[in-house]
Amino acid sequence: MDESALLDELRRGNNDAYKQLFITYYSPLCEFASQYISDDDAEELVQELMLYIWETRESIIIESSLKSYLFTATKHRCLNFIKKNQYHEQVHSSIYEKLKDQFEDPDYYLINDLTEQIEKAINDLPENYKETFTLSRFGEQTNVQIAAMQGVSVKTVEYRITQSLKILRIKLKDYLLFAAFLF
Repeated sequence: MDESALLDELRRGNNDAYKQLFITYYSPLCEFASQYISDDDAEELVQELMLYIWETRESIIIESSLKSYLFTATKHRCLNFIKKNQYHEQVHSSIYEKLKDQFEDPDYYLINDLTEQIEKAINDLPENYKETFTLSRFGEQTNVQIAAMQGVSVKTVEYRITQSLKILRIKLKDYLLFAAFLF
């Protein structure tokens, strides 16, 4: 079947015409595309082109030969694929540059783990201890201010902070060297 007849049959939805198109052009198009991109990507790209042709078969307009159309479409798809990959590489490179210090610093991961463990340990404190400790260490309140806010004595505030520290030291004993700066 010549190209013109094949194209007419394809437009009518003839499955045999589509099979012939696929058998005739799939391998050469894959070979052509693999000059620009990897073999696996080339196969996927050509499969997508063939699917596109089937899905748009009724409205497809080909000004030159079917063969020229297919190879030109494959080339443009390859160039778009390369352009898209270059963009993704630039984005990844940019993100890497921003985060590389974290990737190269093994303590970064320990610090994140430490932060999670500290938050968990503080949240596990009895409620009145947690509130007092948080106001003292993170709220930058004095013991007198905390006592006034909570309606308790300064000695009670000191006791709660001392007990909180004892509990936290036990729970965070594996991280004590890193956590020392907090206490």
